[in-house]
Amino acid sequence: MGHMTGQEAEAWLAGLINVERLPDRRRARFSLGPVKRLLEELGNPQDGLRVLHIAGSKGKGSTALYAEALLSAAGLSVGTFTSPHLQSWVERFRIDSASVAGDRLGVAIARLRPVVEKLRMESDAPSFFDATTAAALLLFAEAKVDVAILEVGLGGRLDSTNIVKPSVTCITSIELEHTEILGSTLAAIATEKVGIAKSGVPLVMGPLPDEAKDVVRARCAEIGAPLVELGLDVCVEIEEQAGPCVVMRVRDGEHEVRASLGAPGAHQASNAALALACVKRLGVVSGEQLAADAPRVLEALRLPARVEILSERPWVVVDAAHTVASAQALAAALARLPHRHGHFVLSVSTGKDLPGIVEALLPFAESVIATQAEPARSMPAEELAGALRALASQTDVRAVSEPHQALELARAETAPDDLLCATGSIYLAGIARAVLAGSAP
Repeated sequence: MGHMTGQEAEAWLAGLINVERLPDRRRARFSLGPVKRLLEELGNPQDGLRVLHIAGSKGKGSTALYAEALLSAAGLSVGTFTSPHLQSWVERFRIDSASVAGDRLGVAIARLRPVVEKLRMESDAPSFFDATTAAALLLFAEAKVDVAILEVGLGGRLDSTNIVKPSVTCITSIELEHTEILGSTLAAIATEKVGIAKSGVPLVMGPLPDEAKDVVRARCAEIGAPLVELGLDVCVEIEEQAGPCVVMRVRDGEHEVRASLGAPGAHQASNAALALACVKRLGVVSGEQLAADAPRVLEALRLPARVEILSERPWVVVDAAHTVASAQALAAALARLPHRHGHFVLSVSTGKDLPGIVEALLPFAESVIATQAEPARSMPAEELAGALRALASQTDVRAVSEPHQALELARAETAPDDLLCATGSIYLAGIARAVLAGSAP
């Protein structure tokens, strides 16, 4: 089997994704055959796990992290698999709220690599996401976690993660995204996401558009999956918002939780409420204990790159918003931060709805530095700057291709009573967290 260091394991994973970027990378993606074969060869590590399986257009990563924190507070061991990562590969694999790195990752990848390489010689090769999913399941099985939380990579029905037998499933939200793969209507996308529903397994549903709700309700009724609806079975209300903070109340049956959220943005209230509902239905923490732990846990949790406030004077905010809905959620949170001038650093991947994103953020932007956070996927800085000038003639727009330089320049120009916001892509958010940490000028 051989031994691998954590660094070698990370390098091997990085090599896999580079193969995925080749033009035919979508080919192997949509079949569960390869990941089934891969897990069979590894002894089906997923079979002994108690799984919370989370799908959704937005909010699934936040919901996963809220659920992880609630379970950990109750003294349970938790494995969490999320994607994509912000700064390092190892963020995708978490055990007990810490990234899995070093020898522990090395051992799992050393077991995985020969199997992946053997299957690569055959026609139905496992994809990068199949391999990372298998790595997570191996890690969690070997650590004997009490609960494994798996975030769907894309869609649901044919996502690599859909080979598990979950104890609870969740759909956080649905918007039009990845339409070239998932379909061009809300109903079509809902059909893909509700593919994670299983007979007899409770499905917790977030605030979905009506036509998506109808699809989820019909599918759950058809297969006999008990449906728990936010707004119907679980009620969440926002009691007050003071600055970035949100105080919410969640009622779920006879249990009620009132909590102040540490993560800014009213949209996080529904993610926190979904996490509470999911954890309760896993049946490993009593409703009483959950209600007792939740206020402390929810207030303490900071969510990386979700309206993440790195400093208050000046306000420095990093957010991974790359869709119109997430840009609107960011804008609503920024409106609650009193400031004089707004400076933005923006990098946007090609193919995103740039006019929609810009329209949401424009009211806050007096100056924008356009940059290119990821060489293969982000728009070139000059091209982005040109598009921004056309959309926002009143705003001062510059192009600085190198993202570290763009962020340093913006920080130098931000006065103590201003706002600096880095957003538009996950790639930029990852770099900005590293560059702007401890960002008082």
